[in-house]
Amino acid sequence: MRSLLLLLLIFIVSCNSAKEGKPNVVLFVVDDLGWTDLSSYGSDLYQTPNVDRLAKNGMLFTDAYATCTVCSPSRASIMTGKYPARINCTDWISGHKKPFAKLKIPEWTQYMAQEETTLAEVFKKAGYKTIHIGKWHLGEEDKYWPEFQGFDINIGGWSMGAPQKRDGGNGYFPPYLNPRLSDGPEGEYLTERLGDAALEFIEENKQEKAPFFMNFWFYNVHTPLQAKADKITKYEKQVEQGANHQNPIYAAMVEHMDDAVGKVLNKLEESGMLENTIVIFTSDNGGLRGNYENNRKKVTSNLPLRSGKGDVYEGGVRVPFIVHWPNNILEGQVADTPIISADIYPTILGLTGIKLEEHSTENIDGIDFTPLLTSGADIHRNAIYWHYPHYHLEGAKPYSAIRKGDWKLIEIFENEEVELYNLKEDIGENNNLRLSYPEKVVELQNDLNTWRKDVNAQLPKTNPQFMEEYESSWKAGQWRNRPDEEFLEHLRKAD
Repeated sequence: MRSLLLLLLIFIVSCNSAKEGKPNVVLFVVDDLGWTDLSSYGSDLYQTPNVDRLAKNGMLFTDAYATCTVCSPSRASIMTGKYPARINCTDWISGHKKPFAKLKIPEWTQYMAQEETTLAEVFKKAGYKTIHIGKWHLGEEDKYWPEFQGFDINIGGWSMGAPQKRDGGNGYFPPYLNPRLSDGPEGEYLTERLGDAALEFIEENKQEKAPFFMNFWFYNVHTPLQAKADKITKYEKQVEQGANHQNPIYAAMVEHMDDAVGKVLNKLEESGMLENTIVIFTSDNGGLRGNYENNRKKVTSNLPLRSGKGDVYEGGVRVPFIVHWPNNILEGQVADTPIISADIYPTILGLTGIKLEEHSTENIDGIDFTPLLTSGADIHRNAIYWHYPHYHLEGAKPYSAIRKGDWKLIEIFENEEVELYNLKEDIGENNNLRLSYPEKVVELQNDLNTWRKDVNAQLPKTNPQFMEEYESSWKAGQWRNRPDEEFLEHLRKAD
């Protein structure tokens, strides 16, 4: 009898240990954060001590990429582990439509389909409690919002991709006009509010002792550029002439984001959960470059990278990426292995021990780079790809691209242009080597064509309505939802 009781006690203890042993996961995704927008990535103005703490005690990636140059496709890719082209979610929702451009863009899926098995659904099936906090932007109708895509709790996630500074909304200050977030007191800052929601969830979950998946997707640092006055004043005094980063409002927004990260890390530590929590930090695309409203200062600079958000070059797709899990992954390491945001899905499952094959794994494009994190082992990948058959107000024209080793080939469809760069020698993509390495061009184009067929990528077509004189007058966004006939009449009158 005593032996049976002892065996029963051992079984109970082992079950409780297994339950408590499941690691929590916190996934931070910052909106529009550029590759150099952290002090740990070289910013000469922005201060990010809390994110830097993650980098110091975790693994920092120098060659990490978003799967798209804009937000919605990257986010859908994170949630599904698939390339945007495979799920046909290739532009932000609802995109930029240019009725008189040279190419007619294809129709694309303007939501993340409910048929996809999301990362949150996998965690929920594995016994995790799931919460989404912040931006979502993966469908206009609420049936595509977080609570219908595997999340138990949704705080702030809905159709819009930025805080509403219109129709009575006040952007990052209440009223938020967000159906998944009640308004707070006057002077409250949105990012602080979302950070406090994360703390409340951690405290509640500490009592339940259940593993959790927190999907914390910031609205920062997307426009409108707004921050608390004291932070703006702080950076106005610190801007140096000739520095890459000179926008004090943007710097303050970066600090607001970093404060929220710090709150979460400190709460996890106080609760004794930090060592059993995987933290991943990244951005959904490169930093926004252009002048902001009447402010002559650039929103941010991605130098030494070329261009920024919405564009094919490194400034549009290379992003910060940090993984932190004390005593379980290599600490204080810098990795130059190329990874891409579709890898987040299988890698998180690999780290948590959830069997990918037990869930819907059809056409998962991401690679589990757990061996790289735990032992520094190489991961086997032929290449990474991008496909954006759209126009963007920041200047991009429809394109596909491939990075294979140090080489990057870009195919711009409008004029059938090809560009070739060696990123190891030319990170700024200044020297097009297309004529110097014709064999490499052929190799990469063949690889790119094969991949496009595999994912069934849609291509733009010749636009029968193309009129160069009208196209040059068109302003992105202003007319994108107007009938073509109305826009044409407007231009005729302007002539």
